[in-house]
Amino acid sequence: MRSACLVPHVVRFVFGLRPQTAPFHLLHYLCLASCLEVVRPERVVVHCLNQPWGPLWDLIRPRIEVEPIRPEDMDQGFAYDDPFMARFSYAHVCDILRLKLLLAHGGVYADMDTLFVRPLPAALFEAPCVMGHERPDPANPKAADGSLCNAFIMAEPGAEFIRLWLEQIRAAFDGSWSNHACTLPYRLSRSHPQLIRVEPARSFFALDWTPDGIAALFERSVTLPHDAYSLHLWAHLWWDRDRRDMSRFSHEQITPAYVAHADTTYAHLARRFLPPGRVPSPLRHRLERAYWSIATARMGVSKRRREPALRAIR
Repeated sequence: MRSACLVPHVVRFVFGLRPQTAPFHLLHYLCLASCLEVVRPERVVVHCLNQPWGPLWDLIRPRIEVEPIRPEDMDQGFAYDDPFMARFSYAHVCDILRLKLLLAHGGVYADMDTLFVRPLPAALFEAPCVMGHERPDPANPKAADGSLCNAFIMAEPGAEFIRLWLEQIRAAFDGSWSNHACTLPYRLSRSHPQLIRVEPARSFFALDWTPDGIAALFERSVTLPHDAYSLHLWAHLWWDRDRRDMSRFSHEQITPAYVAHADTTYAHLARRFLPPGRVPSPLRHRLERAYWSIATARMGVSKRRREPALRAIR
């Protein structure tokens, strides 16, 4: 008799597809630490082309497994007419790699800008494939009916849904962020509902990718639904300091002091995963807040740059 548990209790991440020019970031450390503590998987595997480095990586490395990505795996045959879009080829490669890993091995895939907040229910491991709804982008007519975000996927080894997705993904590729990665799986879920369990957005994407959703993560404190299991942080929309069309927040503001003392959703949820003995004083947080308030004022409030930036990321 086939076991009720189809999805292996292994969590997989893909990271380091670009050269690692900065130390492993606190946000990524907290992703892995929250996964280990909340999900309590049998294994956590980080698939890397360029291995991270730095004090936080040294701290988390003994608790996880690292498997190399071969350089030849980075050539997935995508063609780009727009040189601007070609800059994001690493992300499109990752869209393929995660599916190949799940097809071969099964398990839970999550992007490294994830924070795990509640244990995953046993029922999710009993489905052949699991994804969650995300807020569709109104600027993308192909996603008008719905979208499944590929930042969190659960699958059994050899999942038929993943196989169908891989078969069609190159034909669906149009250079955008989402058609092959989010709109296509939504269409497949409608035509093959028996192959996938589709969760409501609140399960993995309770706070969406809009400016208001990002502000609710990092600038305000909100209460999550009781059945929110993880949060996707949409880092590609706010990570760079000079990108201001979606948020004034940037990765530089996620510091131990911010996580330990800020009155925001992310800080409240992430602080229990901070490295032991690395909690700065509240004074440090107040000084950082003052610095960023002045820095933000000096940068000014720029007009939204939805083109071409949002063409690339949605």
